[in-house]
Amino acid sequence: MDLEALRRERRSWLRWKNIAPLQEAIQALPEPEVERVLWDAEAVTAELDPGYDARFGRQIEETARLLMPWRKGPFRLGNLFIDSEWRSQIKYGLLEPYLDLRDKVVGDIGCNNGYYLFRMMEQVPARLVGFDPSALYYSQFQFLERFFRSGIRYELLGVEHLPFYEEPFDTLFCLGVLYHRSDPIGTLKALRRGLKKGGELFLDTFMIEGEGEYCLTPAQRYSKIPNVYFIPTIDALRGWCHRAGFSEVEILAKRPTDVTEQRKTDWIATQSLEDFLDPEDPSKTVEGYPAPQRLYVRCVV
Repeated sequence: MDLEALRRERRSWLRWKNIAPLQEAIQALPEPEVERVLWDAEAVTAELDPGYDARFGRQIEETARLLMPWRKGPFRLGNLFIDSEWRSQIKYGLLEPYLDLRDKVVGDIGCNNGYYLFRMMEQVPARLVGFDPSALYYSQFQFLERFFRSGIRYELLGVEHLPFYEEPFDTLFCLGVLYHRSDPIGTLKALRRGLKKGGELFLDTFMIEGEGEYCLTPAQRYSKIPNVYFIPTIDALRGWCHRAGFSEVEILAKRPTDVTEQRKTDWIATQSLEDFLDPEDPSKTVEGYPAPQRLYVRCVV
């Protein structure tokens, strides 16, 4: 696979008529005057020079609003607080005790705007690479990177390109992606092929309760999401991982998704979790399936 040709093709997406105005707004921002960057749980923060913030704060907010919806975060840019749909610090806080990323080559597959990668900066990895084919989320990343100057590499590529990537990874993250893939074992194989021997994968996906190796396969939508294909039991997911070639599968945690973690804010202007659950019985989705519950797993090659 000619990855360089693919990169050129996908960068052309930034000229699409709905993306080009976002790119122009980002480039029109005056060079930020950043006093300090903080990678903490409250928000990934760029503290700005007060004079710069006073002069250009409105332009920063207008640009951020153009880039909606903001799914992952939160972020703070000077006086601007981007209150994303997901309070992603909750998920990162759950995984953080298991992470040792110093001097490692780390990738995040389906990285959205890069929130988790920005948080990982605190652990001083050798290199951080994000994979996501969304031109909108890449534009959000470009906007944020003007303030954070992290040096993170963002690839407009997907999990299917990992086996052809220039270098293998020590650690990969694949958070909230697997249930969107119609071939989950093939996806896990691609992730395994992107890792060095002894490398580790941190995985987060929907699960259902039950004994044995079974999956829920929604007929149409799950929690109003159209592209959810397979939701496994723990035993089924463990079997997928072993069939994909992982030697170790460690269950880190399971927990329901609730409205303290995912909720509607004025930074998304669309529906969120409370709209996806049965109003009479929040233990079920509006379709009548079990409400979203997530499983966190560490796999080793």
